[in-house]
Amino acid sequence: MTSVVVYVGGLRTTCTHLQSHSSIETDAPTDNHGKGERFSPTDLMATSLATCMLTVMGIKARTMDIELDGTKTEVEKIMKAEPRRVGGINIMFHIPESLQQIGDKEKTILKNTAHTCPVAQSIHPDIEVNVNWGAWS
Repeated sequence: MTSVVVYVGGLRTTCTHLQSHSSIETDAPTDNHGKGERFSPTDLMATSLATCMLTVMGIKARTMDIELDGTKTEVEKIMKAEPRRVGGINIMFHIPESLQQIGDKEKTILKNTAHTCPVAQSIHPDIEVNVNWGAWS
């Protein structure tokens, strides 16, 4: 098993990662009867894409002797109705100045690695994913 999720009431859950025993809480968003005081399940879905992209880029960057430290993303989740679902995810990369000068070949390898991360490969094709690479565009 990967995790245990417990509904604690008030539209909240507590999620515990079994290997590390770390935990997070979720809350329903304000536009769906919640307080919006924690990540919502759909927030986690969109955020998972960015974390997966950065993680696999970090793995690849290690093999290329490149440090990705300080690379940041901003994630925007776009909801659709009928049925209520995630319809789009926008990710904006902020590349540190120290990485803006790496070669085009290295940039292409890292971008391709990100676009083929396990979460990206798991997202339904009806979900529109837009990635802005900022300084690497």
